[in-house]
Amino acid sequence: MVQSTQSPGSNYLNAEAANEIEFFKTEEIPTVVQKFEHYPMSEMRTAFDSTFSSMKSLLEPHDIHPTGPAFALHHSMPGKTATFEIGIPVNRALKKPVHSGTGVTLENSSLPAKKVARLSVFGSYAGLGGAWQNFMNSVFRAGKKADLPFWEVYVSEPTPDTDPETLRTDLYTATSHTH
Repeated sequence: MVQSTQSPGSNYLNAEAANEIEFFKTEEIPTVVQKFEHYPMSEMRTAFDSTFSSMKSLLEPHDIHPTGPAFALHHSMPGKTATFEIGIPVNRALKKPVHSGTGVTLENSSLPAKKVARLSVFGSYAGLGGAWQNFMNSVFRAGKKADLPFWEVYVSEPTPDTDPETLRTDLYTATSHTH
């Protein structure tokens, strides 16, 4: 089943779960991110761990706070490497990039204003590859073409006590008509 919805505005990252694929136009959302270019896919966990472990301490002195859940925004189709950003939507921009002593550099960016498709998936991050394939097939069956960029929003914050099957990740891809 496909659902077409009106734009939920800039708070779309905090929307209820989309149990069926939905299409709408997003608004641009300011973010703070660490950027990765041609980064080895085999090292993705390291990228996430280093970014998120440094983020709070780097942003607090600047009075910058999250306005929604963390995400990964992809600018290319992953292969052995990927070009992507890991970050959070924020209440205001950084005045200049900030650096940690561990090699993390946070800078301003944004989630784009685009026509998108969205679907919420539940379960371990290990299942995201299959979820993406099913999502992209659903976009195509709805008569749309999936475009770049695409992004994952990690609605559920994982903790050591979290049951991985309860994790919610919202999948987004820019879209255009195919026919």
